[in-house]
Amino acid sequence: MQITRQADYAVRAVLYLSRARQAERSPTSAIAKDQNIPPSFLAKIISQLSISGLLRTSRGAHGGVTLAREPKDISLLEVVEAIDGPIQLNECVTNTDTCSFEENCPIKSVWCDAQDALVGRLKRTNFADMLVQPT
Repeated sequence: MQITRQADYAVRAVLYLSRARQAERSPTSAIAKDQNIPPSFLAKIISQLSISGLLRTSRGAHGGVTLAREPKDISLLEVVEAIDGPIQLNECVTNTDTCSFEENCPIKSVWCDAQDALVGRLKRTNFADMLVQPT
């Protein structure tokens, strides 16, 4: 499983904003430049994160982007799922009708355990945690 480039960019943008002062708005151009994100691509990402309630945006001369909540209150899972949707390692994990081997499948429990571990780790990791870890 690999997250999309868009989700990776979203995580980097939220991390950038987590490092900024909460009250200060960051111009998207500064985020794009600092994080090597194509500006037009970042605009779409910012829009999705804003719709998801993770960011606040404002237009104008003093406009920009801020986090909608404190970094400690935003999980890595929320950002990834705001862009890529729910994490699903295999269709059978969430949709039991898709597999003809459902009752006798030896791998389904492995997929379910792996997905639970991944989702749990991303959910437990917030952006304040990442600020104190070495990069």
